[in-house]
Amino acid sequence: MASRRKRSPDPVKPLVRQHRNVGPLDAGALVGELRGLHEKAGDPDIERMPADDEIYGALVYAEKHANSLRSLAPEGQKAAALTRVLLWEFLGERVRLHQSTAIAGARAAGAEWRELAPPLAVGAPSAAYNKARRLQALSLTGAVPGTGQVRRTPEAVRQTERRIAAHRAAEERAQADARQRHSLLARAARRLLDHQDALVLDEDAEYWLGEVAEVLPHCGTPTQMLGLSRYLSATLRALRRLEHRTGRPSARTDEAHAACAAVASALAE
Repeated sequence: MASRRKRSPDPVKPLVRQHRNVGPLDAGALVGELRGLHEKAGDPDIERMPADDEIYGALVYAEKHANSLRSLAPEGQKAAALTRVLLWEFLGERVRLHQSTAIAGARAAGAEWRELAPPLAVGAPSAAYNKARRLQALSLTGAVPGTGQVRRTPEAVRQTERRIAAHRAAEERAQADARQRHSLLARAARRLLDHQDALVLDEDAEYWLGEVAEVLPHCGTPTQMLGLSRYLSATLRALRRLEHRTGRPSARTDEAHAACAAVASALAE
């Protein structure tokens, strides 16, 4: 019986064994929990523990003062130890990301692989290259939705870099489109306010137009622009209801009518 030939893995496909990451977490809050356990245990040196955002220093302190937790119940001691393990893993992931960025900076500055071998603690240029690729693959994993686990092959890294570049370009286009829509909406809102004296308003329309006037000078974030959009929509609805009820147009001049039309057009973008 002929033996089956082992197929070479696709260099751009994810690894069969997935590498798991801790991912984003509130490290400062975890350091705070660790601090709380030391305080509960009556650690006499707790005032010397670094601040919650100084993760490395806080972990070194917790390691040196682990014996102060002996007065805690076993579950408390275990919780502190597991928190330290988690935070060290979190720091390790961050270190790999920053080291990969530093290597890229060194290469951009003209450093050769033979010069990077000693800082990377390897003995040959090829080993420095391989280690850099491994770090780069780790830094790219999960960088944007859909990247998943990245093999440390040149093909996989290049493919992932292209995917990330395409994702970022799409994000930039979407942001540019949003800025253009926001600018158009803000101009239409100002135009409507400039001609509000030529509008027939009831209590409802006057209220929503007042909301537009209040929020317009402070529109800088997507949330604020969403609020402006809702207030303008409510203003137009109120004006249309008034027209339907009275049988007369709410805009008394051509300019006011054009301002209402501009708002409707901007909202439809």
